[in-house]
Amino acid sequence: MVPSMLSMARCWQVMRVLQAHLDGEVDVETATWVSTHLEECRRCGMEAATYQSIKLALAERIDDPTGHGAVPVDPAVLRRLERFAASLSEGGATTG
Repeated sequence: MVPSMLSMARCWQVMRVLQAHLDGEVDVETATWVSTHLEECRRCGMEAATYQSIKLALAERIDDPTGHGAVPVDPAVLRRLERFAASLSEGGATTG
């Protein structure tokens, strides 16, 4: 099935606010709209899951279970994540 221009536009709009949505920084109306789209669109849902996995992995890496303070994140890892995030925004979103 060929994605419609309307559904592609919705995906692009969701990608523009996805990180803010995942961080709880959007209003209720936007949060509801984005959540609904993520449930209906496989591609965007996978993008959201990827962002959440990265965020969780970084949080686990930074939180030192020994209680000795934060563990530094390898700068090379951060550069790879930045390139990954840039590639997501440059490529836009396709529909699911």
